[in-house]
Amino acid sequence: MNIVKGGKTFYGYEVGIIMLDTKFPRIQGDIGNALSFGYPVLFEKVVDWKPSKVVLDLSKKDIEPFIDAAKRLERAGCKIISTSCGFLSLFQKEIADSVDVSVFTSALIMAPMIKQTISSDKKVCILTANKKTLSNEHLFSVGINRNDYIIYGLEEEKTFTNFTVQNWDEVDVDECRNDLLKVTRRAISDNNIGAILLECTNMPPFANDIKRISGLPVYDIISLLGFAKNAL
Repeated sequence: MNIVKGGKTFYGYEVGIIMLDTKFPRIQGDIGNALSFGYPVLFEKVVDWKPSKVVLDLSKKDIEPFIDAAKRLERAGCKIISTSCGFLSLFQKEIADSVDVSVFTSALIMAPMIKQTISSDKKVCILTANKKTLSNEHLFSVGINRNDYIIYGLEEEKTFTNFTVQNWDEVDVDECRNDLLKVTRRAISDNNIGAILLECTNMPPFANDIKRISGLPVYDIISLLGFAKNAL
């Protein structure tokens, strides 16, 4: 006998991504572009939740729509759930507790592991969309002690953070790349860095550029989900 079970409308994906309600361009490599993955993914949008709210003014009281989205993805058959904004690390424990599948809210969850892979005299550099609003609570939620890491933000640069957080409907990709490389060079010049972690899910399109100028391993949400997918 060769019996298969049904119960759903569509099949073939194991990774589900909770998406903010955005209109900004999703460059290939971005978590919101299905071509960024070598396997099918299922997107679930949280309606009316814009990047500006999540990056600039998120609190624990805002969690329910994200738990509901995670449950919808689980019911749809996803075995891995992630999100489209690294600042949702704030909800890591709560979302993981609400479902019976693996939850990776943010690339930040990798930071303690990455720290163990490099020399003790070197730092992991976290590149974030906004250092000013990446609070200790965001970091503690995924096991990060801020003092153990170097954190550089792009909030003062011309394009990258503005195009994502302010939800522009078009952007100059070269300007985004220049912003990221400028901050990366500053971080390398100022510190003894052994690895780079991209907090922002919109940064992976530029990961290879960052690897090229830094000569360092660069980790991001796409590589994390590939790791998780292989575990299945």
